[in-house]
Amino acid sequence: MDYDICIIGGCGHVGLPLGMCFAKEGKTVVALDIDEGLIRQVNAGEMPFKEEGGDELLKHVLASKKFKAERDPHCISQSEQVVFVVGTPVTSHLYPAYPAFFKSIQQYIPYLRDGQLIVLRSTVYPGVSEKVAQILKSHGLQVDVAFCPERISQGIALRELYELPQIISSFSDQGLVRARELFSAFNNDFVELSPTEAEFAKLFTNTWRYVRFAVANQFYMIANSKGLDFYKIYHGITHNYPRIQDMPKAGFAAGPCLFKDTLQLAALTGNTFFLGHSALLVNEGMPDYIVERLKLRLPLAEMVVGILGMAFKKDSDDPRESLAYKLKNILAKDCKEVLTTDPFVKDEDILPLHEVLSRSDLLILGTPHSEYCGLEFAGKEVVDIWDFFEKGGMI
Repeated sequence: MDYDICIIGGCGHVGLPLGMCFAKEGKTVVALDIDEGLIRQVNAGEMPFKEEGGDELLKHVLASKKFKAERDPHCISQSEQVVFVVGTPVTSHLYPAYPAFFKSIQQYIPYLRDGQLIVLRSTVYPGVSEKVAQILKSHGLQVDVAFCPERISQGIALRELYELPQIISSFSDQGLVRARELFSAFNNDFVELSPTEAEFAKLFTNTWRYVRFAVANQFYMIANSKGLDFYKIYHGITHNYPRIQDMPKAGFAAGPCLFKDTLQLAALTGNTFFLGHSALLVNEGMPDYIVERLKLRLPLAEMVVGILGMAFKKDSDDPRESLAYKLKNILAKDCKEVLTTDPFVKDEDILPLHEVLSRSDLLILGTPHSEYCGLEFAGKEVVDIWDFFEKGGMI
């Protein structure tokens, strides 16, 4: 075999950090991807997204000849272990599109070989791992199939891959041993589950986080609608009181995972997961709530509104599923003009920070990037549902 590990989807937010870390530990890794622009960028030593320590590590593993990105799927056949970083998308009907997932897997079957370890890494709908194992077996492949979900937080993956316990599961004892050996490159803290248990574990984790954010956001809306500053109450109940220390602040609960995985769990229950649906309504409704509150007291139709930060989370350059864009769309019909800025996100509408600050009549914090600390607003009102500027969050 030419490679120890082939990572399919290897230039993305999950696959690239994983591949670089394996290469750092001495494994020969090929990152297979379909985006030729990304492949060229990665092979040139340029990180395609923000990742703590990523620039230095990418250059290191490329120089060591232990890592490269590739477009040709024949590299799958040349690898001892194959890691699929292919998630389950959600359709326009808000239902898991697992046929699309199976199609993604099946296109690579001609390149798989007997004896390989096949690891599914991204979140999948419960039962999908078993279906994949059945599909591969039906094609006569004698491989070990494991489901080992990623658990990292985007942006600090290179650190958390070494710090967090790894959930491992497989459909064979040999597959479990091989999965343990593979991920022992990072640490020896393992949680062994059945594949279905592991699938549920990943969905429960992301949904739990999404529901917690919804509770904070609902509390924020209730307090604000009664003319109270949520953050005065928040600081009052969390100060030196251990039973509520883990309560998050209000803000935009977004990104490519939490919303999608809550929908997957809802679909699994036959759409009787009412708590999850309620969380969706609360979190997705936050941009609407902000605009409706502003319309009660400000002539938005005559105002230029600036949004500070368009990424889906703090200090990230990833705009996927960002609610700042939903806020922008809503404001487009209610105000004179909408201006957007972000120090990391790149799109054609992003303007320099100084221009947004000078031209806007009203500012809304869309993403609490660290770079916004200490900004001066020349007396202009700033809507800050995060309490990032520590002046309260009332609208």
